[in-house]
Amino acid sequence: MIAVTILGNNSAVPAHGRHPTSQVVQTQDQFFLVDCGEGTQMQMNLYKVRKSRINHIFISHLHGDHYFGLIGLINTYGLNKRTHELHVYAPPGLKEIIELQLNTVNAHMPFPLHFHEISEEGILLDDPKMEVSCFKVNHRITCYGFIFREKKNKRKIDLEKTEKNHIPKTFFENLQNGEDYIKKDGMLISNDQLTSPAPPGKSYAFCADTTYFEEICEKIKNVDMVYHETTYLHDLAEKARDRFHATSVQAAMIAKKANAKKLLMGHFSSMYESLDGFLKEASGVFPNCEIAQEGACYVVE
Repeated sequence: MIAVTILGNNSAVPAHGRHPTSQVVQTQDQFFLVDCGEGTQMQMNLYKVRKSRINHIFISHLHGDHYFGLIGLINTYGLNKRTHELHVYAPPGLKEIIELQLNTVNAHMPFPLHFHEISEEGILLDDPKMEVSCFKVNHRITCYGFIFREKKNKRKIDLEKTEKNHIPKTFFENLQNGEDYIKKDGMLISNDQLTSPAPPGKSYAFCADTTYFEEICEKIKNVDMVYHETTYLHDLAEKARDRFHATSVQAAMIAKKANAKKLLMGHFSSMYESLDGFLKEASGVFPNCEIAQEGACYVVE
């Protein structure tokens, strides 16, 4: 299971009740924070996000609207006497910025704070249930997107068949891992007689700030859900290009070319009070799309 809670869906300037980029990617076991714009902590409090469960933070790039909330969050962790490790993944420079802020006020965090510098595409986190990797996008400064992929789930046990064949529960984990069962008399019962394949793991791609950049389509190919910035409506495509951003139509084209199942749109310019036009334009190209509404939780299906 992967679910995404949107904390901020606006671009550089908070406006119209919207906040700079921040979202929480949730699995059954972990919370991951993706970007940490101004106001992230307040949004966490408002939407009942348990920030103590966040152990990994991914910062796409060092424009302020994507990390200005981080020092406040780290400081709060310290004030709350956090003791377990916190891992921060970001392009070069963030470690020095945060350490300067902490050193200036002579702050000593009561928990291990680890910075992981992103210098190339590849896997950032690999645990038994989840893999997080990064890929380059095309922005004005070094910027990365992230892909969250559930690892292959274990096979599902058919309790009726295992009971019928007198399979001990102590062997269930072996069955989930694909093993056959051999009875005491030597008779083999194949695994597929006792289990069924688990559904494939889900995947979610966060495309960060970027121009229309078709090179990412291969990187995010076939993901179940993709978040792509849509700073401007398509009549401002030239402005979007000049500012290294994308439009509603361009985001939809990326989702379509990547064969994604669903598109979430965010990072809206403060010049727009209403977001209805974004959905109207994008759905004409890629029907299964939604506005990334703050406070909403989107389950990856």
